[in-house]
Amino acid sequence: MSDLVTRLRQAGCVFAEEEAAILYSAAADTADLERLVARRVSGEPLEHVVGWAEFAGLRIPVAPGVFVPRRRTELVARVAARLAPASGTVVDLCCGAGAIGVAIATWREDLTVIAADIDPVAVELARRTLEPLGGTALVSDMDASLPPALAGRAHVVASCPPYVPTRQIALMPPEARHYEPRVALDGGKDGARMQARVFKAAARLLAPGGACVVETSEHLVGTTLAAASEAGFTAWIEKDEDRGATAVFARLRSTHSNA
Repeated sequence: MSDLVTRLRQAGCVFAEEEAAILYSAAADTADLERLVARRVSGEPLEHVVGWAEFAGLRIPVAPGVFVPRRRTELVARVAARLAPASGTVVDLCCGAGAIGVAIATWREDLTVIAADIDPVAVELARRTLEPLGGTALVSDMDASLPPALAGRAHVVASCPPYVPTRQIALMPPEARHYEPRVALDGGKDGARMQARVFKAAARLLAPGGACVVETSEHLVGTTLAAASEAGFTAWIEKDEDRGATAVFARLRSTHSNA
């Protein structure tokens, strides 16, 4: 095991001891372990190598070419689960592999959870994990392909949309730049393009008094708040200092119409 830790550390893995333990437990035999380690040392994300990402104490299945759920996004899931009324409906937009929706469906069995993403590969992963929990995952560009009957009836919209400003993608770690789809990273010139689209979709989906929770960053939060306001929401900031997480929690203003 010490040799494995050394190889991972030399490859630049900050948490080499933890990664070594995960790789060792994931391997079927010595030859399989060597194949997994070689993939990780080459720069492939650990989560793609072992096939899952840890999120809120759960193992979320992921695959090469799919965005890896970040632990900081647990804040969005926790806030959404807290805000959802009994037997309510939660929509996870830009769901990726479905981490937010899966966590909410696990914690709140009374809720109806619907996840949507433009990437069919990610949606298939989300579907396989959500369906046993009673949830649904659909391929949709925001709410465009969601059931029309859902409009004006959802209680919470939760989302971790892409929010990296285009010019900053080149500064991201190689395992993100080279192995995750750009569409899952690129938030446009100011980083808030997709956030604004989420808020506009949420305004169409939410019932009166409904809430929207969107992940953002400390540097982008002012722009995110402005996007929420423009879409008809009154918004506040939620933070998790331990995970370095920032989200915007917003409710539709009473004068706003879903029509």
